[in-house]
Amino acid sequence: MSLQHRSLFFLLQLFTLLISISSSNPNPQFPCKPPHFNSYAFCNTSLCITDRAQSLISLLTLQEKIQQLSNNASGILRLGIPPYQWWSESLHGIASNGPGVSFNGFVKAATSFPQVLVTAASFNRTLWFKIGLAIGIEAKAMYNVGQAGLTFWAPNINIFRDPRWGRGQETPGEDPMVVSAYAIEFVKAFQGGSWRGSGEFVDRFRGKRALRGDNERGDRLMNSACCKHFIAYDLEKWENFSRYSFNAVVTKQDMEDTYEPPFRSCIEQGKASCLMCSYNAVNGLPACARGDLLEKARNKWGFKGYITSDCDAVATVQEYQNYTRKAEDAVADVLKAGMDINCGSYLVRHTQTTIEEGKLQEEDIDRALLNLFSVQLRLGLFDGDPRKGQFGKLGPQEICTSEHKMLALEAARQGIVLLKNKKKFLPWNRNAVSSLAIIGPMANNISNMGGGYTGVPCDPKSLFEGLQGYVKQASYASGCSDVPCDSDAGFNEAILTAKKADFVIVIAGLDLSQETEDHDRVSLLLPGKQMALVSSVAAASERPIILVLTGGGPLDVSFSEGDPNIASILWVGYPGEAGGKALAEVIFGDFNPGGRLPMTWYPESFTKVAMNDMNMRADPFRGYPGRTYRFYTGNRVYGFGQGLSYTDFTYKFLSAPRKLSLLRSFIGTSSKDVLHQRQGLDSINVDEVTSCDSLRFYVHISVTNVGDMDGSHVVMLFSRAPKIFEGTPEKQLIAFDRIHTSLYGSTETSILVDPCNHLSIANEHGKRILPLGDHVLTLGDLEHLVSIETY
Repeated sequence: MSLQHRSLFFLLQLFTLLISISSSNPNPQFPCKPPHFNSYAFCNTSLCITDRAQSLISLLTLQEKIQQLSNNASGILRLGIPPYQWWSESLHGIASNGPGVSFNGFVKAATSFPQVLVTAASFNRTLWFKIGLAIGIEAKAMYNVGQAGLTFWAPNINIFRDPRWGRGQETPGEDPMVVSAYAIEFVKAFQGGSWRGSGEFVDRFRGKRALRGDNERGDRLMNSACCKHFIAYDLEKWENFSRYSFNAVVTKQDMEDTYEPPFRSCIEQGKASCLMCSYNAVNGLPACARGDLLEKARNKWGFKGYITSDCDAVATVQEYQNYTRKAEDAVADVLKAGMDINCGSYLVRHTQTTIEEGKLQEEDIDRALLNLFSVQLRLGLFDGDPRKGQFGKLGPQEICTSEHKMLALEAARQGIVLLKNKKKFLPWNRNAVSSLAIIGPMANNISNMGGGYTGVPCDPKSLFEGLQGYVKQASYASGCSDVPCDSDAGFNEAILTAKKADFVIVIAGLDLSQETEDHDRVSLLLPGKQMALVSSVAAASERPIILVLTGGGPLDVSFSEGDPNIASILWVGYPGEAGGKALAEVIFGDFNPGGRLPMTWYPESFTKVAMNDMNMRADPFRGYPGRTYRFYTGNRVYGFGQGLSYTDFTYKFLSAPRKLSLLRSFIGTSSKDVLHQRQGLDSINVDEVTSCDSLRFYVHISVTNVGDMDGSHVVMLFSRAPKIFEGTPEKQLIAFDRIHTSLYGSTETSILVDPCNHLSIANEHGKRILPLGDHVLTLGDLEHLVSIETY
């Protein structure tokens, strides 16, 4: 073929590719499409991931490289590479927030699970894994019909540090250990489920799918999950502080034992393939320019993936934080720090001039592209037609399945928390409830059932609809026109409706008008006149009422705790598409509640504490009460881990050691360097202990159901360390397990305790130390003493 004909042929191929990309093809476009674009080395699956990525980079011009540094990565038409959208969302189901997801195709909806905080209240690792896998399967199925990407920016694993935070609902709560456990289960499942040593994938069908490829086959991904927001991000907008310009001042001690652990676990054990740096600065440096922290993630924790900014977080470095004078300086700072891609167009617009000014080298871009392309290669994006790949048969039939919808219902059931139940008012006998009044602005609202980052649910039902199915006659009155409840104009109707019914449920609380991204609360009380509505209806009702609380943020409902006209209180949070049915099952006794609060509920007086104060530990000299159950010293409305059941459980320690003896010869090479004395108590630097494995022990526990019905129960084992310095945690959770125990039956469980991890604490230098002396293990009201000594 002549040169002229070959050029014409090539242009025709490019035109064909352009047409296919812009068409409404229900299948995703993909690189390495035969017969003309599959001969490149980066398409050769027999080569290792790194070699393939480097081969692709070597073929690109500088401008083509720069065009890859945005979430909306441009196509490289001459190489047959279509555009790629990095930004898709999957917090508790496939969400419509990111541009990578569309519900305008074969797939019109996806399973909407409860908001993460509700799912966390189940304290059930197995459930967390199943949800992550279900969402992952639906994500892959949507990709296969061109309605989603492969890279999803979830989970949110920031600590729910302040009860006013608008995005606390998105997190697994306030405890670093629980947040870490959730991150591990969700990420492992979402990225591919269970990988066997032989390279087989075990999916929910119990089928085995052999993995192709090289020695890196264990790195292959079904989808990519992203741990966000790194780090110390938990403020949207409070007084004059904004997330875009906020400087989080964090001590080394708090960084070590509060802010870092979820991200470390997400990377080390969850094997997350994406990390998102946050808007805020940390100790004066923008998070996306904190090379020391990003390097720690890669080099110390073994992060293997790409680092993205939050959306326009590079622009905030210059425009909001004024950390740099010019855009080019901001670009240079974040890329040299180790960030790889920007959500937004800032890098695309300013990287060329940054290089021209000598502030950045092309090699810096190549480093970022190596991380980006490596993740895409691990996802199989350059392996040819995805329909012929490992997950190619997943499609619309895998979405909104009866199995996934049942899982959403089970998650809502397990996450509902019973906070009050005077004189065993609940459960109700459905045959004894002839008429039911359901009051409140959230009772008949479907749109806010999922909370933030929600997509299009499969089969949503309101709380009213769920309850309506259990009684012969149900009536509804909103009482307030909306959740802000600025007017009491609807009170009379609500009171009249309540008087006409035999039983009354009031549904109050929060929705996204009160707490969401870019919006924090200023009060912990029920919004507007909701408190008056609850009290008025309770006073008017013939019988005591049930109060159901919605939303993620803790509420000061002290008034209802002491009101004899309010017999029971349930927290349902944002329970997802099946929340209405789950609530009805709990109220009418078809399901015994066993959820526990994953966060402390503070009194309204806590709003006097500055939200921008990142210190976790109490400081009595300045009247600072501390934060979360581990350090908070003030009064509580409800505590972390609080939750009732319709039955009663008793505990028994079956076996646990009384003493742990540590040979001084196993404490590094020089015990003098690692043994410290303060106030007469010794401690050991954990980094210097060479025998941590030998210190591990099991705690064997028996749980007996002594109440009226079968039920699942969350066992929570805490430790209380010797107070060798100010700032020692009041207590800390070291293990949890959700177990089912039949009426009058007993269930035994064993918990492995690793003293170097579970019994250690962080000192003021950010170093883990193991206090010597008496450690108290607590299980409900039971205590067991374990003494650690050296000889």
